[in-house]
Amino acid sequence: MADNKHKPQILHTELVAESRLFKIESLHLKFSNNVERVYERMRSSGCGAVMLVPMLDDKTILLIREYSAGSHSYELGFPKGLIDPGENAMEAGNRELMEEVGYGARQLTHLKQVSLAPGYFGSRMDILLARDLYPEQREGDEPEPLEVVPWPLDNLDQLMARPDFSEARSICGLFLLQDWLDKKE
Repeated sequence: MADNKHKPQILHTELVAESRLFKIESLHLKFSNNVERVYERMRSSGCGAVMLVPMLDDKTILLIREYSAGSHSYELGFPKGLIDPGENAMEAGNRELMEEVGYGARQLTHLKQVSLAPGYFGSRMDILLARDLYPEQREGDEPEPLEVVPWPLDNLDQLMARPDFSEARSICGLFLLQDWLDKKE
């Protein structure tokens, strides 16, 4: 089993494509058995991202419905966004919650840090549980108002069955919430 002390040696990196949002680089690697390969990856912005699992009360979570350009559809999921330079995950989480849901949180609990397709992306996302909410709206960067959808915890099976609740990170957040609730009892 490979470990971090035997990671492949990076022989050369090259920026091969760049857009407003993404930078793709080519990595020429040499593995411990002297095999060389070229991989491509999206370069991380370095700050990371955050996703909130907001609980309005002990029986209700809050979801948002927003447009997803990748699937050209409206998806139901948890609020999320990038961590701005100078922010930590908790600060970014509370800001995103205010911008996208119209609430702040007095209690934020770190549930887990996850990666998305680590073979291609270096970015990480902190998933936070937001509780003891209070109304506070801040202006965000969304092109249209987001629909906030309260969802009863008793109907999570119905949520999982919905075709518009399909994003892996939101499903992960839901399982992390269920695990947190099970341990709380």
